[in-house]
Amino acid sequence: MPDGVLQTYPRPLVDQFGRQITYLRISVTDRCDLRCTYCMSEIMQFLPKRDLLTIEELDRVAQAFVARGVKKIRITGGEPLVRKGMPELFERLGTYLGNGLEELTLTTNATQLADHADMLARNGVKRINVSLDSLDPDRFEKITHRRTLDQVLAGIEAARSAGLRVKINTVALKHENVDELREIISWAHARDMDMTLIEVMPLGETDEDRIDQYIPLPMVRDALEQHWTLEDHVAVDANAGPSRYVRIKETGGRLGFITPLTNNFCAGCNRVRVTCTGRIYMCLGQDDHIDLRAALRESDDPSASLDACLDQALFKKPERHEFKIDRRGQDPALARHMSVTGG
Repeated sequence: MPDGVLQTYPRPLVDQFGRQITYLRISVTDRCDLRCTYCMSEIMQFLPKRDLLTIEELDRVAQAFVARGVKKIRITGGEPLVRKGMPELFERLGTYLGNGLEELTLTTNATQLADHADMLARNGVKRINVSLDSLDPDRFEKITHRRTLDQVLAGIEAARSAGLRVKINTVALKHENVDELREIISWAHARDMDMTLIEVMPLGETDEDRIDQYIPLPMVRDALEQHWTLEDHVAVDANAGPSRYVRIKETGGRLGFITPLTNNFCAGCNRVRVTCTGRIYMCLGQDDHIDLRAALRESDDPSASLDACLDQALFKKPERHEFKIDRRGQDPALARHMSVTGG
């Protein structure tokens, strides 16, 4: 077992509201090979590589969290699979499975997935999330500014062939894909893939006005119920996060709704996020953070410094986020893009 990883947690990560943190999302890069209109501008200024945590530092951060009781780690980006060194990172993190860590997973746009699916499965990844907002090549290109839908679909099939469970994440966009959501759900469920719908979140400047993209998911659910029977109270695992799941009787599959704007889901929050630069954000919708990179690079005792940083972060974790979209031309809630924080 790696040094410092314990299966008893004398100091679990519990915030001032009594919520225990058992889920860590680590962004490994702010770079992405797509330019989804709700996420970033076509022209982006990405971080210099020297600012990013190294593979060894990412591993050390993960180890510190597992030692304090984190049971699930999700690797995110940007697009995590565009960063070099991912096989090494997953090999390192995979050694914690069964040694405190219960699940290792990632969120990806699947453009690079065909080349990495076997590696992920080999290192203990059992399931992944794939972001996919349209099955129509022209619409996909309009949303992502890239014509790579065939590449994405091939990546999804490679993941399924490698034995990975795939869940599809789709951002509901009022004018771009809302009329296609039933088709995407049917396609996913026919392949035994769960699906989650997500409301647009006001993070970072983009080339679009988000009020033009935003549609409340209760409206989407009402529209779906004109065609399907949605059954509530669906059993899901303890790490299901903010999704509220239903089962669609006609398709037999599960459908989740993530509603940061219409239905705040913070009461049961069990997660924190670490950016690719080593900042720990206690809330996706707040800008307060603690710098872990300084603890790693400037301390004489990085392990002790990391541990102290985790205590500071938990003390500062807010009760809830403050997202809202209620007027045209409204500035985003936060200047940083989703790709920096890791979703």
